Formats: sequence, C-alpha cells, structure tokens
Amino acid sequence: MREIILDTETTGLDPLRGDRLVEIGCVEILNRMPTGQTFHRHINPEREMPAEAFAVHGLSTEFLAGKPLFVEVVDEFLAFIADAPLVIHNASFDISFINAELDRIKRPPIPRDRLVDTLLLARRKHPGVSNRLDDLCSRYAIDNSRRTKHGALLDAELLAEVYVDLIGARQSQLILASESQSIRVGATGDMPRRQRLEPLAPRISDAEREAHRAFVATLGDKPVWNDFLAGT
Repeated sequence: MREIILDTETTGLDPLRGDRLVEIGCVEILNRMPTGQTFHRHINPEREMPAEAFAVHGLSTEFLAGKPLFVEVVDEFLAFIADAPLVIHNASFDISFINAELDRIKRPPIPRDRLVDTLLLARRKHPGVSNRLDDLCSRYAIDNSRRTKHGALLDAELLAEVYVDLIGARQSQLILASESQSIRVGATGDMPRRQRLEPLAPRISDAEREAHRAFVATLGDKPVWNDFLAGT
C-alpha cells in the first residue's frame, strides 16, 4: 500500500485570517517502508513573515521572495500525492492550509477521508501525555537531533519513522523477518537440505568398494577408516 507522509510550514496559525503556506514536504512509503521518493518545495506566500513564525521555522520573507508561487507547484504536488492516503501529524491544521491554497486557485479540495492523523493515533495509544512529534521521537528512540527548527521535509521523514512504530508495523516486520529467518536456517545455523524423492545412483562400483576394504585391512588393527566403512 502506498502512503504519503506530509508536513507543512506556514506564516501563522489560521488560513482564514490571511496566513499562507510556505513549505511542503512529502515522503512516500510503500507497505510502511520509505521508498526514497520525496516532494519538497518552498513557496512564496506573497506576504511578510511574522517574527513568531520565523522563530519556529527560520524561513524569512527575503528567502521566500524568490521561491515559486503555490500555483506554480500545485500540479507537481498533486501528481506526487496522487490518490494515496495522507499521513499527517495534526492533520486538520495542514490540510486547512493546503485546501485554502487550492481554493485560491479554484482547485477542488483534498477530502478529509484521505487523512490519517498521527496525533489522534498517538492520543489513543498514549493518553494523558504530550504527543508532539519531538515527544514521540523520544518515546520511540528516533534520533531527532537535526531538528533544531521545524522543517517540512525533515519533519515528514521523522514522522514516517514514528508512524511505523505508532501503528506497530515495525514490530510486525521484525516478527516476519524472524519467522522468515527461522524457516531459512536450521537449528545448527546451516541451510536445510532439500531431500530428493529418489536417491541418486551410487557412483562407486562394488569392485572399487572391495578394493578400498582390502586397502584398509592393511592399516593395522583399528584403522579409523573402519568407522566409515560400517554403513557401506
């Protein structure tokens, strides 16, 4: 199953009050494993960056001024996500900004039934505690030391790791790998041998076998070769 892990950065908290999208980061996973395929774009919001938002993600007005508008990247973005489920932490926030941008350019919104909200999943699995992305990384021993500021692609990459642990898929993968290994490797650690339905015909003739017995008889009272001759 193909899924897209998605994160955004914005100029603020409310698209209905003029806040805009400034960054989109997406990571493709297939059967809960990252494929290495990503989508990442910075977007010119056509407005000044508030100091509060800049403190969160470090994307300045000057930096974003030379970036493409949303309308210039939307086709590439929609082609990348296609019809896959979108896995997002606090999905209602990110999708409200994406749909606001789509509405501005007269494109249909992304339906909410496509969303998998990892914040809701985390609250069900870990009730009564903080379930921010940093908290989940710490809980699942995921290295987030690079996350000195928020960044859409980095956060999507971290969320991809969190998601696999959150739904128990990593444990399932380990169990399957263990079972597969036990099938492939015998108790001694050797690859089990496939048995033939009919044994191969002997390659040693009776005359050669008798000649060998005669030679062994010349080696003394208890030659070690007698141990191997018992079954021949």
